[in-house]
Amino acid sequence: MNRRERGLEVYGAQFGVSPEEAEQRMVEAFGSGFAEEAFAAAGGGAWQDEPLTRRDRSLVVVAVLAAQGGVEERLRTHVGFALANGATADELEALMILVAVYAGFPRASVAMEVVRDELARLGAR
Repeated sequence: MNRRERGLEVYGAQFGVSPEEAEQRMVEAFGSGFAEEAFAAAGGGAWQDEPLTRRDRSLVVVAVLAAQGGVEERLRTHVGFALANGATADELEALMILVAVYAGFPRASVAMEVVRDELARLGAR
């Protein structure tokens, strides 16, 4: 399996759809050039290599997006992925407290609002 195929499998697993449907969604949302870059990136070591689990990786991504700020829609998507990958609502909220300490309360408070809103929307709270 090549890197692109592995990336499509990762996106399919994250979206809960076949790799073919994940490809269609990504191309429709972002265009083929951007989607191809995303498939290649996801098919590399970011979501494949040991020793981190997908749950671990999802928590890291949520923390990074929260700390970065200004990417609330991506954060919203990755909260759902984190839950699908085994993270709990309590872990996600605790993570935002940790982000507040290291990245600052303004960004973490916005991220906490997104996390709590998404948890409620998904019925996880």
